[in-house]
Amino acid sequence: MRLPRTRRAPSPTEPGLARVQHDNAQVGQARLAVGEGWGGGSLVGRISSPQTPTPTPDPSPQGGGERALSVCGISFEADLSGAIYWPAERTLVVADLHLEKGSSFATRGVLLPPYDTATTLALLGRVIARHAPRRVIALGDSFHGGGGPARVMPQDRQAPAGLQRGRDWGWVAGNHEPDPAQDIGGIFAKSVSLGPLTFRHEPTQATAEGEIAGHLHPSARVTQRGRSVTRKCFVADDRRMILPAFGAYTGGLNIRDRAFIAVFGALAFTAHLIGERRLYAFSAARCLSG
Repeated sequence: MRLPRTRRAPSPTEPGLARVQHDNAQVGQARLAVGEGWGGGSLVGRISSPQTPTPTPDPSPQGGGERALSVCGISFEADLSGAIYWPAERTLVVADLHLEKGSSFATRGVLLPPYDTATTLALLGRVIARHAPRRVIALGDSFHGGGGPARVMPQDRQAPAGLQRGRDWGWVAGNHEPDPAQDIGGIFAKSVSLGPLTFRHEPTQATAEGEIAGHLHPSARVTQRGRSVTRKCFVADDRRMILPAFGAYTGGLNIRDRAFIAVFGALAFTAHLIGERRLYAFSAARCLSG
């Protein structure tokens, strides 16, 4: 099967789009487990249902192409943006936004176009419009480096509040922004527990049933029809999943890197490469190094 060379907006009417199947898991209310340094280690915050009605999903031609991925028997819709959506809980999950990465580099004399925050938030807005979640969880490294929110350009400052309107929003701590940011709304936590699942930034290097994480920025390289192709990807087995980085200025780490072996224990997981119109599943053992 040929992987497309470039990405463009897919059509939600493409035949064969996989939709989520019935979810038998009994899911409780979301709990934000606040660890040491986030309120003394014993505080537990709960994400409640929003008071403002959530709009209905927008079946825009700018989205679609989802594929059902499953962890611990719970089905998610994998969005081609790199997000996942849990329909049973109306929860959207994104990882590694790295907002203000451009301005962070600028402080060290590396000049990049200062539009990464606007681009990333605009894409996130389209994904939110597509799924109309009642809850959004950002899996850490939402800002690149300390002081990220203070560096946001004036024209972009209102965007987070607009995206949060009518829904709950959880910011998970990451290694690039370990401290809670001010004046950006939402609830801050080291991890989020929702039913049998735990959402955190860094995947643990041990058996972790029901773990959804980011941090590693997975990408995979495969050869199709004599041509090597590299794509961001979701990596998962039936117990855990690592999301690709969502941000405009984020790269990828090859899934054959030992960091992924440390998490999964072996190459017994699947890489779901993000293509132009759909995902392409390859066993990790079939993917190439480098």
